[in-house]
Amino acid sequence: MNEAPSLMFSETGEAAQAVARLLSREDKTFSELGRLIGERRPPVVTVAARGSSDHAVSFFKYLFEITAGIPVASIGPSVASVYRASLHLSGGLHITVSQSGASPDIIAVQDAAKRGGALTVAVVNVADSPLAHGADVVLPIHAGEERSVAATKSFIASAAALAAVTQAATGDAGLAAGLARLPEALAAACEADHAPALPLIAGAGSLYTAGRGPGFAIALEAALKAKETAKLHAEAFSLAELMHGPMQLVDEGFPILAFLPEDEALTSSIQAVDRLSGLGAAVVAFSSRALGPHTIAVPSTGHGRLDPLVALVAYYRLVERLARERGLDPDAPDKLKKVTETI
Repeated sequence: MNEAPSLMFSETGEAAQAVARLLSREDKTFSELGRLIGERRPPVVTVAARGSSDHAVSFFKYLFEITAGIPVASIGPSVASVYRASLHLSGGLHITVSQSGASPDIIAVQDAAKRGGALTVAVVNVADSPLAHGADVVLPIHAGEERSVAATKSFIASAAALAAVTQAATGDAGLAAGLARLPEALAAACEADHAPALPLIAGAGSLYTAGRGPGFAIALEAALKAKETAKLHAEAFSLAELMHGPMQLVDEGFPILAFLPEDEALTSSIQAVDRLSGLGAAVVAFSSRALGPHTIAVPSTGHGRLDPLVALVAYYRLVERLARERGLDPDAPDKLKKVTETI
């Protein structure tokens, strides 16, 4: 008997359509944000988020700093919600990312940023939410209802929304072309063959996820999903950082899942992966280029800095299968719930 697809499996498959809706319906919002950023010329962009949304923010940090040359700083929500600190952000831009838009701590830091003089932007899946009501600009991601505890399509749509903000702020033609191809690449990535990786991680007690730049941000998300869905301990590292202390744990057969898009970091990333393989690591490369026997081939948007999002779709399918192989329900981790409200 064929098993019914999990919600996580189905919702991952909906990511391409969600991104297509987002890019079509919010074109005017992106243009307006590009205009506002151009007018304000913020010396720094501040951000706040929790969980998977915080990894979308990390993706944005790398993409925006590389493309726009403006620093992006993450503000811990407890700075406002617990410690009641004032924020001095005159002329700044503050972006909050949240699926639900309901957690009191991120609402508190948005309110503090607005009082401190920042223009506030809420990137949300629930447009009628407290966070959205308090923001100067609301950017809905149009992912639709997401029922699995594991955020998949909402994460990818949030990251795509932030990539589109980056493009609007910079006018980068290559990024615009990559975004136009992103929905098609996401859909194709659902069919990526993850069979080379499953035997390497099925019995693992721990693993590393790794990448550079935007790929490292996706490694952070991948590590979280391994914990949430498959009860597998995973740590995420920049491949540069992995060359330091964390490398001491790499013994024969130690699994490392590396996100290796064809961007400016590829050459140095390959060198790092080769060194880890030489120590006995079982390296799985998510890449549009063939990088060894355990490569999970993923399609490309033609813009390497966007491609980690495409690779993530293939990873979501892999970790969903891993959870099932371990006898777990990837949709309903026993200690977690969909909306977590913290202070």
